[in-house]
Amino acid sequence: MHRTISSYIIAARRTALGRVGGLHRNRRIESLTAPVIAAALEDCHLAPDRVDEIIIGNATQGGNPARLIALAAGLPECASALTIDRQCASGLDAIVTACRAVADGQADVIAAGGAEAISTAPWRIAKPKTLYQLPRFIGVEPAMMDESEEPHLFEASEELSQRLNIAREQQDAWALLSHLKAESARENRKFVGEIVPLRSAPEEAKDQSASAGAEPEDFSAEPPFQPPEGRLTPAKTSAMHDGAAITIVVSESVWEELGRPPALRMVASVSRGVAHDNEAGAPMEAMQKLYDRLEGFNPKDIGLIELSETSAAQAIAFTSSLGLEEDLINPDGGAVVRGHPLAAAGAVLVVRLFSRMVRQRDEKRLQYGVAALGAIGGIGVATLFEAV
Repeated sequence: MHRTISSYIIAARRTALGRVGGLHRNRRIESLTAPVIAAALEDCHLAPDRVDEIIIGNATQGGNPARLIALAAGLPECASALTIDRQCASGLDAIVTACRAVADGQADVIAAGGAEAISTAPWRIAKPKTLYQLPRFIGVEPAMMDESEEPHLFEASEELSQRLNIAREQQDAWALLSHLKAESARENRKFVGEIVPLRSAPEEAKDQSASAGAEPEDFSAEPPFQPPEGRLTPAKTSAMHDGAAITIVVSESVWEELGRPPALRMVASVSRGVAHDNEAGAPMEAMQKLYDRLEGFNPKDIGLIELSETSAAQAIAFTSSLGLEEDLINPDGGAVVRGHPLAAAGAVLVVRLFSRMVRQRDEKRLQYGVAALGAIGGIGVATLFEAV
């Protein structure tokens, strides 16, 4: 069995996710994220001045937004601040980095996660090659900077669905089920204690793209991205969203001081690059690498996998290629429902694991859970956590 890292995630919160130009359209990254840090610290009864460092995953802001967030959250000026950019995996990387730093004795308390305020982020403009060319705007996925207007995030999923012969009807069914799971979770208050409303309004307590009353016709009638033979449609993909997700990672001494509260502990984390034509397969490759690294560990002990899927096709391929039970994957709905907050996506997965494995531990005991996703450019990341 892989050596367990002795650092503890004792709180995990997030905002509701909002469409770009939607729920969070006027919020800067620091005003989006600071209330989430405050809520997470309050959950675990730690004062802001106990935080040694903040580590934030972000791909669109530029500079070091972690420092802006730290000051807005009232953290001490002496607290260090680090921003990580590995595109969609950045938030998960931030949490992994925090767990390792605390375990190595570099800090006792770190606030770590991801944040994206795409609606208010600076525009990126490509510099013209000559004085006679006009500047060109660059999309929010800076890892993909060619001049094509095609939906880069979804091309790999379309190719994957064609290669593995994942029928459109199968994808429609997966997306519909994901919406129904999310609707059931909302009705059963599964997101209470997880989502931090930024103001007193009903829309602040639910993910903006999560719609109630989804019907099969909502998916089957939609035209594909690549007509006439394409199988991928907007309703079966995860569109860009604004949002923030934060965890509080503490050392064993702080955990003991607080009375050993229920927590998540990171067991192992891996990343893996894949060929450009296999970009949609990156999460599967990362999961297989994780299995290979965990000597003596039985993968069947994993009771929950939170996958930030680019599309229903990717989720289906992930499940079938690894021989997983569908019930293990995203039991409260996935990214095709709540949306994709780019660098915050991986942090949202950890918050979801915390809710299922710690906050709701009395409903069902889950010892091991995995957060997995692929990042733009062909990188997969998979991280195993244990409930303690």
